[in-house]
Amino acid sequence: MQWSLPINIKPPSQLVNYPSKLLFVGSCFSEHIGTGFSDLKFDVLQNPHGILFSPDAITQAFNDYCSARVYGQQDLFELDGIWYSWNHHSRFSDPNPTVVLQRINNSIQQAHQFIQQANFLIVTLGSSFSYRLTDSAKLASKQVNDPVANCHRAPANWFCKELMPIDHLVKSFSFAIQQIKKLNPSLSIFFTISPVRHIRDGVQDNNRSKARLFETIQQLEELDTSLYYFPAYELVVDILRDYRFYDVDLVHPNYAATTFVIDHFMKTCLSPKAQDLAEQIKKIQLAYRHRPQHANSPSHHQFLTQFSEKADTLQKNYPFLDFSDELKHFKAKH
Repeated sequence: MQWSLPINIKPPSQLVNYPSKLLFVGSCFSEHIGTGFSDLKFDVLQNPHGILFSPDAITQAFNDYCSARVYGQQDLFELDGIWYSWNHHSRFSDPNPTVVLQRINNSIQQAHQFIQQANFLIVTLGSSFSYRLTDSAKLASKQVNDPVANCHRAPANWFCKELMPIDHLVKSFSFAIQQIKKLNPSLSIFFTISPVRHIRDGVQDNNRSKARLFETIQQLEELDTSLYYFPAYELVVDILRDYRFYDVDLVHPNYAATTFVIDHFMKTCLSPKAQDLAEQIKKIQLAYRHRPQHANSPSHHQFLTQFSEKADTLQKNYPFLDFSDELKHFKAKH
């Protein structure tokens, strides 16, 4: 008996290989995928502005990376003794504005350099809703109706919520992609849509929001055939189709669902040679994380020796890989 729908995922024209450099930008789901690639020793940069959900926030980030924008204190605002940027995640916040600016500008400079050398940009869109400042905010760092990437727990009356028109989304992404391609013409750009349910919007509005993202990507693909869409959303919502693949909040995909998506991404978007190397690295990573019941037993010492030799061999055969932590662990334990 067949327990799930079959899915035939079209591979991209450009396959990921070692030692590809990958930039992940977007929702929290993009960080799960990015961490999976980082664990497999790919050169990864994740969310230089922090987690971003709305397209306006993502395109603003791209504009910052391409122009190597330098933020000043006039671009920040203070709330309850903490300084924030409306364009960044709260992980950049601090009581000292100098610290905030240092974090922001260092991250943008890193992204500017990375995107020029990157092979792949993977963008995960979360929502079509945009939060915009009202005149109640009265902050010099932004104007009324400007979009924000994060509300930073500011008073609700500081914001109005708006479902972005598809034409606006297509136009803003088209401009951002043009700027990125000027900086790095050979960069391959992948889009995904996050399967995370934005349940605060309500079920109906969440579906309307996701639908606009689908249509936006479709129109972008029609304008630029080099763009690639990977169906992360469909894998979770249409193939797995069960609450057991969600966390206790019934909103975020759990470890099993995320692994399912990453596995399909690897099978579809990696070259056969890269898949083989990734499998070898995965085994070494599992050995590195293994915590034995009897650490001093002869069998465990043999286990450590075996994986120390495997890591050492891969390190020599692929000099761009870094197994220094793993080798230190394996050799220190026996």
